[in-house]
Amino acid sequence: MKPNIKNIAVLTSGGDAPGMNACIRAVVRTGIYNGINMFGVLQGYQGLISNNIIPMDARSVSNIIHLGGTILKTARCLEFKTEEGMELAFQNLKARDIDGLVVIGGDGTFTGAQRFGKKFGIRVIGIPGTIDNDLYGSDFTLGYDTAINTVIEAIDKIRDTADSHDRLFFIEVMGRDSGCIALRSAIASGAEAVLLPEKETSLDELISQLEVGASTKKSSSIVIVSEGHKDGGAYDVAKKVKERFNHYDTKVTILGHLQRGGSPSSFDRILGSRLGFAAINELLKGSTMQMVGLRGNDVKTTSIDEALTRHTFKLESDLLEMTKVLSI
Repeated sequence: MKPNIKNIAVLTSGGDAPGMNACIRAVVRTGIYNGINMFGVLQGYQGLISNNIIPMDARSVSNIIHLGGTILKTARCLEFKTEEGMELAFQNLKARDIDGLVVIGGDGTFTGAQRFGKKFGIRVIGIPGTIDNDLYGSDFTLGYDTAINTVIEAIDKIRDTADSHDRLFFIEVMGRDSGCIALRSAIASGAEAVLLPEKETSLDELISQLEVGASTKKSSSIVIVSEGHKDGGAYDVAKKVKERFNHYDTKVTILGHLQRGGSPSSFDRILGSRLGFAAINELLKGSTMQMVGLRGNDVKTTSIDEALTRHTFKLESDLLEMTKVLSI
């Protein structure tokens, strides 16, 4: 039997990601199309606690599909981890008779949704929104594609100056414990080497790769360093390499939060729209404690429990092999 859902709220939590606004737009308009009263929670779980919940109509989400960031804002909320904080959040939802919640974010967001949904029985659907691409159950997470494009654009520009000066650049990219951004951006930018959290690459191996390039008269080299690599960030790795390999003038660039910003790619706009549409339809079907994600070219559901516990990163074996073959 389908539930009689009348009011649904949507929030974004944790790190922002390009495509979140496209997703919010789809959530709100799909709900309204189905006769649901829609609400937006400002500043994520903090907004649930501080009762910063506003009604939303179709015009509330006009002209936002192309914007980066999130119009609902986001925040990290330690208070929501407490029993008192969750109780207050629930009472604020109950006062508005909100019986469904769509949460857009990463693993921290889903952990909060998991505890909240189980404790109070409110229906919850999660949408994976993180540039790290590190949630099981979706081949791509919101913002991942845009982040890669941002990284590639930056590396292309760095390559120009590297070639002009015979330089070796170490470029640090985001991703926490996931090397997804690093791996794909390395292939797409033609980097000479990439250091990933998931793959053991010794300093000797890296230097050997660079020496091969130098011996064949490469005018520059680019090494992508994932921020979660065991040897530290780009500055740490560059220092260790320079002590043993000084063929090039060595420089370091940390792209940082540049990777989170900017207008979302067409892929992320469409992905956000598909997942937002699916999230409302899942709630109306009676689903709860599920994440909607893209697998193949189909939108599928995965339990939030499984999305968090399996936490499998998606490093393609052919791309890993290509980092060696194509860098000679």
